[in-house]
Amino acid sequence: MPHIATSTLQAGVSAGILVSVLALGLAAPADAQTVEWPSYAADQAGTKYSALDQINAENVGDVEIVWRQPVIPDAIRDGDTTRGPVGSQTTPLMAGGMLYFSTGLGTIAALEPTTGEVVWNTGPSDGVRVRQTRGIAWWSDGEEARIIATLGPKLVSLDAGTGERDAGFGESGEVDLRLGLIRPFPEFYWNSAPVIVNDVVVIGSYVEDITTNQRVANKQSPRGDVRGFDVRTGEHLWTFHTIPLENEFGVETWGVDPVDDRVSWEYSGNTNMWAHPTGDPELGTVYLPLSTPTNDYYGGHRPGDNLFAESLVCVDARTGERIWHFQAIHHGVWDYDFASSAVLVDITVDGRPIKAVAQPSKQAFVYVLDRATGEPVWPIEERAVPGSDVPGEQLSPTQPFPTKPPPFELQGVTVDDLIDFTPELRQEAIEILDRYVWGPMFTAPIVLDSSPGAKEGTIFSPGTAGGASWSGAGFDPETGMLYVPSAYSQNVVALTPSEHPRADVRLVRQRYTPLIGPRGLSMFKPPYGRLTAIDLNAGDIAWQVANGEGPRDHPALRDLDLPWLGQGGRASVLVTKSLVFLGEGGNTGVSTLPQWWNGPGGKKFRAYDKATGEVVWEIELPGGTTGAPMTYMVDGRQYIIATVGWDDMGSELVAMALPE
Repeated sequence: MPHIATSTLQAGVSAGILVSVLALGLAAPADAQTVEWPSYAADQAGTKYSALDQINAENVGDVEIVWRQPVIPDAIRDGDTTRGPVGSQTTPLMAGGMLYFSTGLGTIAALEPTTGEVVWNTGPSDGVRVRQTRGIAWWSDGEEARIIATLGPKLVSLDAGTGERDAGFGESGEVDLRLGLIRPFPEFYWNSAPVIVNDVVVIGSYVEDITTNQRVANKQSPRGDVRGFDVRTGEHLWTFHTIPLENEFGVETWGVDPVDDRVSWEYSGNTNMWAHPTGDPELGTVYLPLSTPTNDYYGGHRPGDNLFAESLVCVDARTGERIWHFQAIHHGVWDYDFASSAVLVDITVDGRPIKAVAQPSKQAFVYVLDRATGEPVWPIEERAVPGSDVPGEQLSPTQPFPTKPPPFELQGVTVDDLIDFTPELRQEAIEILDRYVWGPMFTAPIVLDSSPGAKEGTIFSPGTAGGASWSGAGFDPETGMLYVPSAYSQNVVALTPSEHPRADVRLVRQRYTPLIGPRGLSMFKPPYGRLTAIDLNAGDIAWQVANGEGPRDHPALRDLDLPWLGQGGRASVLVTKSLVFLGEGGNTGVSTLPQWWNGPGGKKFRAYDKATGEVVWEIELPGGTTGAPMTYMVDGRQYIIATVGWDDMGSELVAMALPE
């Protein structure tokens, strides 16, 4: 939970006691003057929760913008005229009396938390510009404090007070993450924030997964192995092989390619960790949400269930050894990788306290497991799913379906799901639907056929940018409620034989587009973006509300007096003692977000009543929220920070607070 201190880092042991108090879900002391946000998602558990309540339902209407800072602050430009990213996903952290974030130039900057003014800025390794990341990590032993970050291919340790490299970490303060890999990865970088559990830094990687005729599509892309490093020295401690090596657990789930008679674990790649991992220091465990192997939509090169692809894996923080795993997708061809963090939750089910982990997913399930054993809290059933007519494809005959909680978005496609605002719109939707292959969730991709009347592709619903994406979920430890923002969107996928002269795969994606319905609307009934509250003590949905007005102003809808239809942008929650804050997301960055009518996202930022989902306040920000919001208190004043962006502006950090 968020770190509380009576001053700054020097609070030492007393700060640690207050951390323990918050870990029990208790409120922040009324006289606390400084309440920090020392991890990317508030804490190692990934809850996105703060016990702060200075801003509450009674006074949130008075909240105003108190400062703004571009993600490329003028103070760090040094003559650089680069336009800031329009869809920055960075989230600052606040610790030791300072605000830290990854800038739009790929540097790490420290800001004064009450004004947003730059205190220090550190450049990337070798002076080479690197990409901005979603977040960074902070570590302290009570005497020294460090910022741990990935800058392109380097893991760096910075003095939290000055930004100087820690000479005792790696070589001159950095570790080259391209070294020691099984397969060369010269373009290594990672978009998410490290997690530090029991003095071990855990990092993943970003592995490009687009395979088309215009790109070299190879089975042997970089591997997505996860690694742990000593936080003090940078020593490499362990590697978890996300695709098992010979004689390792799970290697038998990678079969032999019948065409070239090679065992598929030897050459398959990806299966990386996009998202921020989470950890339990008491159990000494880290939870790794993993992605799809090469390639995303055709698995004929990799027969079998393909562990540990699209799995949640629990490993020992000190050794990296697998403790347990849960595979959500067997032999995935739908790009349903785990894009968001697993949230560690303490719940009570039928009178039994359970230390659990809740993993939201693109397919709109939340998988709830005992985080010590991996056993499902409620039964998860293997159910039959459709097969595939794609040559060489061998899909799993079943996939896991949780019995609780219920899915938080519609899954699959039925005629009953099509829009029915007017009879004319419904008939147009039916005619469009007939152009595609559709059916229940896990309907397989098809090979594109150019003959007249052939189907144009398979509708994925939820689409690969639908459900719960990288924005994940937030958790209230006092009530056991999980808050999941989601988008209801679909996309169309079709395969084609690879024609690239240097490709070694047989089929790649030819079509990968959003599904556009009648007159630029969605094909399906709303809401297109929503917020769902799930009671994890009961396994039930407590309430669901549309997030935003959606396309109510469309010419075909504006006279129908419709309720809110929901914005389809990616947005993340911030949970406090009495409120849930949620924006509408940006309008750029992901091609498979809903593009119908005015596109995804919106500039409103709202506070919802945690118990009912009622909107109690909203403000229009300069852009849509593109990063996960966070909160902290300095000198007795609570601040909320949101990163915003839009296609006509560079992204900014926007700070909000009550008037002084």
